Amino acid sequence: MPAIVGAVQVISISSSGVFNIGDVYKIMPRTNAKTFAGAGSFNTGDGMVIYNNKNTTNAFDQDGVDQGNYFNA
Repeated sequence: MPAIVGAVQVISISSSGVFNIGDVYKIMPRTNAKTFAGAGSFNTGDGMVIYNNKNTTNAFDQDGVDQGNYFNA
């Protein structure tokens, strides 16, 4: 079905963002990330009390290459 689009103003698009105007069959942005976080990093809520005594996060990664997004086309 044809798309009817009025005025469009794009201020910015991030490096992993997708911008489309009109008909589209499939949009598949590809990205991968590695996150290191210590204990209590992703806790959410009201009135949280977290005790992390002598906590460390080991961010050493001995393999050179992680699994990629090579065949996600």
